[in-house]
Amino acid sequence: MAARIGSMLETSARLLRLLSLLQARRDWPGPELAERLGVSARTIRKDVEKLRALGYPVHAVSGAGGGYRLGAGAELPPLLLDDEEAVAVAVGLRTAAGGTVAGIEETSVRALAKLEQVLPERLRRRVNAVQTHLLPVPLGGPVVDAAALTRIASAARDRHRLRFDYRDHEGAVRTRDVEPYRLVSHGRRWYLVGYDTGRADWRTFRVDRIELRSPDGPRFTPREPPDPDIAGYVARGVDAAPMRYRAAVTVHASAEQLRPWLSAAVQVEAVDERTCLVHAGAESPRLLAAYLAMLDLDFEVDGPPELLDAMAVIERRLRRAARRET
Repeated sequence: MAARIGSMLETSARLLRLLSLLQARRDWPGPELAERLGVSARTIRKDVEKLRALGYPVHAVSGAGGGYRLGAGAELPPLLLDDEEAVAVAVGLRTAAGGTVAGIEETSVRALAKLEQVLPERLRRRVNAVQTHLLPVPLGGPVVDAAALTRIASAARDRHRLRFDYRDHEGAVRTRDVEPYRLVSHGRRWYLVGYDTGRADWRTFRVDRIELRSPDGPRFTPREPPDPDIAGYVARGVDAAPMRYRAAVTVHASAEQLRPWLSAAVQVEAVDERTCLVHAGAESPRLLAAYLAMLDLDFEVDGPPELLDAMAVIERRLRRAARRET
């Protein structure tokens, strides 16, 4: 009986080692796997069949001596993680539980509970130590429905058109028919890059302003993307997008001194060696006022009136705070 149990444990350990090797590299010749595990080629074939029975899609690869490849399966079998990977996944799930994607928090908690249930005590202590000393900065931003992100990503992967109602920055809602290409996260917001068939051009859409319609549209043939660097394409477009509130600000610093601290999309005009003109914008007067205050330089603003009012409110608030400190 003891010998039988020992044999079963040895087989289980070998299966885990075999699975770990298959995860580490795309293709493995059978003889090399046998050499790595110190068994015969026949034993490798039997172990592969056992992995398949457990739900792991191990495919045969043609070639000298034959080989194996671990593919993607329709079902999710148990994962094999080393210590560092387990800690990283657990910390990531805890962080995602407080993220900006609506609906994923509860799912992350459920997944984390399952993971921590099987973590050894030594790894649980590491996860707790890392999480205790992580302080996320609440940057805010609109919450996006996780189901919407999943559906958009699936449509882009399967090359299906999307039809949705889109609310622009002025509040107007229009129906769009789009060939989705990529989802990009930038500045605590999610953006969809796609080809707008109604406007015959590429467009970038904020996902929190999208109201998806059902069902998805027909399949489409992929087009050449507007830029090889899609993340940079979105960042530049967002920074250069028209803002509701804009102002021309005279800053008492040279243009060369100021440019490294501003986005490339912000226009800076040199006036002389000590002065420049900055054309800045934001979605609200208070955001624009706060942005200008962070320049940490002397500046002058002539308008618009909403911006001057916002700056006066901030000034009074700071003065009251300073008096309480004295």
